[in-house]
Amino acid sequence: MHSSTSPMTTRSRISAILRVTSGNFLEQFDFFLFGFYATYIAHTFFPASSEFASLMMTFAVFGAGFLMRPIGAIVLGAYIDKVGRRKGLIVTLSIMAAGTFLIVLIPSYQSIGLWAPLLVLTGRLLQGFSAGAELGGVSVYLAEIATPGRKGFYTSWQSGSQQVAIMVAAAMGFALNAALEPGEISSWGWRIPFLFGCLIVPFIFILRRKLEETQEFTARRKHLAMGEVFKTLLSNWPVVIAGMLMVAMTTTAFYLITVYAPTFGKKVLMLSASDSLLVTLLVAISNFLWLPVGGALSDRFGRKPMLVAMTLLALATAYPALTMLAAAPSFSMMLTVLLWLSFIYGLYNGAMIPVLTEIMPAEVRVAGFSLAYSLATAVFGGFTPVISTALIEYTGDKASPGYWMSFAAICALLATLYLYRRRALTLQTAR
Repeated sequence: MHSSTSPMTTRSRISAILRVTSGNFLEQFDFFLFGFYATYIAHTFFPASSEFASLMMTFAVFGAGFLMRPIGAIVLGAYIDKVGRRKGLIVTLSIMAAGTFLIVLIPSYQSIGLWAPLLVLTGRLLQGFSAGAELGGVSVYLAEIATPGRKGFYTSWQSGSQQVAIMVAAAMGFALNAALEPGEISSWGWRIPFLFGCLIVPFIFILRRKLEETQEFTARRKHLAMGEVFKTLLSNWPVVIAGMLMVAMTTTAFYLITVYAPTFGKKVLMLSASDSLLVTLLVAISNFLWLPVGGALSDRFGRKPMLVAMTLLALATAYPALTMLAAAPSFSMMLTVLLWLSFIYGLYNGAMIPVLTEIMPAEVRVAGFSLAYSLATAVFGGFTPVISTALIEYTGDKASPGYWMSFAAICALLATLYLYRRRALTLQTAR
């Protein structure tokens, strides 16, 4: 390993990107499986009188993982800001692995009664706690090793690794549907992808252990104690809240087009499970292609124009696009609409992630980023499946999730304008 004073070579940068995003891949893979297999998990651990109630309970446990994220963001984020990126990211990986092992190994409700849902909830809370600081830790690491003027492109690989996780999860779901009978998937088959997630843990540990600390962190003279990190976060609360609202658009769009999409396709549009999973797989590929483009465009033309343009586009098209889909549900229509939303999401997120690393004070960068991101995921993204299910149930309008995405776009637009105005004023007073 070369010393922390020598600059990284291109090869060591690529290797660092792979090492740091591999853990992020696993975090997201385990997190999404829960959304993908919600209907099977509902039957196994949450049997209820109606399918709607059982599914709502499962999505609520899915959501509970998000409520743990802000706590994880503050505690683990502060820890990563104190001890360094490398050490901190090994800890987040360990906690995630523990939560996933728990979900794989729990017997069904029929076997152990109430212990089953309680243990699933515990596993989910551990996953959420760890995921709270993982995204921030990875994004900040990438921002800190980026070459000058390429920060948008570098940080886009954090979200890029999430898309690879969805591709693998959707591809495995597709293969399971082809290889097993529905009854077999329902009773034990859904556990196979979770098991795969457990088996790759040791491999990712080895990758993470060889991660180098960032020069920016090593060069910092003073590292705040955990208590000081909390104080600094509190004094910067307007930035954290505005950051959260800016992320709202990302998390809502993302969970709508990836995690909720398979359920929406099957339950609402009555498409086959294979068709729904295939759409999800293609959307993940589309996201993966647009994210680095969004990051690179924001490096070239500035972050603000990208953020404003994409939020306005979402406002203008989200509900109309879903209305078209609800009126003529088919595989090709679902694919077209979700690919359009994927384009908006990818370009927006590619520009948003670097902004979030730039607006946070350097000494609390991971904790601040993680807290803003986790709050948005907790308040907006994580509950997108529940809110979409409820909106459709109570309005009778199959396109109503479009209202939820439009609301998130308004929040993001206002937050973007506020943050850039605040930044301009800070620069004026600094002169």
